[in-house]
Amino acid sequence: MFRKKDNKPANTQTDDAFRPEDAVHLNEEGIEVVDTAAIMAEYDRESNTRHFEGVPKSVMRWLLVAFSLYTLWMNIFSTLPEQIRRCSFVAIVIFLAFMLYPAKKDMAKRVNYVPIYDFILAIVGSGCFMYYIINYQTIVSKAGRFATVDIVVGVVGILILAEACRRVVGIPILVVVGAFLIYAFYSGFSLKRIVSHLFYTTEGVIGTPLGVCSTFIVLFILFGAFLEKTGVGKYFIDVANSIAGGSDGGPAKVAVIASALQGMISGSSVANTVGSGSFTIPMMKKTGYKPEFAAAVEAAASTGGQLMPPIMGAAAFLMAQMTGVPYATIAFSAILPAFLYFMGIFLMITFEAKKLGLKGMPKDELPKFGKLLMTRGYLLLPLVVLVVMMSTGFTSSRAATYAILTSIAVSMFSKETRMTPATFFDALENGARNTISVAVACSIAGMIVGVVTLTGLGLKLASGLLSLSGGIPIIALFFTMIACIILGMGVPTTANYVIMATITAPIVINMGIETLAAHMFVFYFGIVADITPPVALAAYAGSAIAKSDPFKTGVTATRLAITAFLIPYIFALNPTMLFINATPMDVVTIIVTSVIGMIGISAGMEGYMVGHMAPWERLLTIAGGLCLVIPGTVTDIIGVALVIIVFMKQKSSYKQIAA
Repeated sequence: MFRKKDNKPANTQTDDAFRPEDAVHLNEEGIEVVDTAAIMAEYDRESNTRHFEGVPKSVMRWLLVAFSLYTLWMNIFSTLPEQIRRCSFVAIVIFLAFMLYPAKKDMAKRVNYVPIYDFILAIVGSGCFMYYIINYQTIVSKAGRFATVDIVVGVVGILILAEACRRVVGIPILVVVGAFLIYAFYSGFSLKRIVSHLFYTTEGVIGTPLGVCSTFIVLFILFGAFLEKTGVGKYFIDVANSIAGGSDGGPAKVAVIASALQGMISGSSVANTVGSGSFTIPMMKKTGYKPEFAAAVEAAASTGGQLMPPIMGAAAFLMAQMTGVPYATIAFSAILPAFLYFMGIFLMITFEAKKLGLKGMPKDELPKFGKLLMTRGYLLLPLVVLVVMMSTGFTSSRAATYAILTSIAVSMFSKETRMTPATFFDALENGARNTISVAVACSIAGMIVGVVTLTGLGLKLASGLLSLSGGIPIIALFFTMIACIILGMGVPTTANYVIMATITAPIVINMGIETLAAHMFVFYFGIVADITPPVALAAYAGSAIAKSDPFKTGVTATRLAITAFLIPYIFALNPTMLFINATPMDVVTIIVTSVIGMIGISAGMEGYMVGHMAPWERLLTIAGGLCLVIPGTVTDIIGVALVIIVFMKQKSSYKQIAA
């Protein structure tokens, strides 16, 4: 099919090692240009694909387009049994994974080169799942009495899937799966029992995670690809500029707003950081922010985009499936925590700008919000259609399908965004590419679910953690947080949540914490793994653009995202923050006190309120802010008192200096 045409790299660099300083260079006009492809290839395994030219490129393009069309047909028209649908889906994914992803990163630069062993792995791996499809009736009738050949096919299929996962997603998730498999053997289960459970039932590879992925998640990814072709990304940046570009430290605030909007539909912290960061980080540096701070702002905001309702990087749909809680309830409950997360970053940016004396961009250079809304507001219609349909009881698949059709329709409103046959097929191709990593990760995550159901490990983990914590909820939550951050390192958002929901959420629920609060708790800490050193991929991607120290960038991003490390404890212990069993008065009180509390925490973290703060002022303000964020009358009174004392002291001191 594909032959070795050229051993030369696709780019002109002679040194294959990635150097962050080479990712940004000046063009002939002296403007910084970011090599986003190089950064994505280094920090995002999903982007590290082979380079094709000519006929092979066309072949791969049409294979990917065909895959997208197949998933649309499967979700809209197919009446095949669920096992056949899922097996056909993962069979195609495995074939495409070995065609697109090389065994080693440096092999991706070789043009039109697919070694023979990758063809073999692709065909054999796909064939294992096709074996299930061809022999479906026989396998179902065996009722667990599998022959040796069935077990061999299952073992080979699982091993090849694991290699595909190593290439596409990375090793961390495989380490977790390996540990679970070792536990299954340790528990006394035979190879035949484990393989039959993981490969031939809907409790393993083709379990709920893959089922969810092959239905509405793949449609959501396609929706995102079509939405991108309408120019909604640039629209988000323009809207952010019109809102905040002219305020103190404006470019950093623009980065927060734009990344929050883009991140909720991107589903990838790294992709969002590189995509919007290539514009916002140079702007922040030009304004006067330090490189570490500029990169950290973008990384923290991009990561937080996946916590942003109503979509939450597709996790809101997945959470509805995993918990049985209606989508509309999840989206509504996530509003205040997400608002406080971005408010915390926004406030720290404001205090940092005031501390450094940074100003915004000239007003006459900024777009007008009203004009943007009137001229290009229609670009948001697909999002409106998706949310309204999901909230009014339509299935996720139907809502995503109608949203895709709406995105095609709105693209026709303007010559600049009008979708042509070429861009239509581009969207299908990009959607298929973006699906591969999520599908592989969900297939592997299904094995974790399978081991848990086979061995009853979830209950054992919960009782073990409760015993280790001495039954003290806050300590048990802390241990769960550490587990979530470790398990979430380098794992895509949707697969990340599946792992958290399977392994750690039951632990939190067994502490007596409300189901939705428990799932939101583990989801938050799985996501912030992307900005938590030492494996802070989003922060490292931002540092490559900013030419900053990666570790310092990660530490700064963690400080900016401090809310994400505090709020989950609060809504876990008091779900009123998620508007669960809350009266209207409770809602108003929580919002007002939480906002004041975030002002106190942000000022204390930055060391600036009216002016520079002494260490004792910072401690008092942070303590007061924490008291206000925690729902409760006593804590609110204490918090208000502490924040006011520091504010009045600051105001008095700096008024005397000014006089």
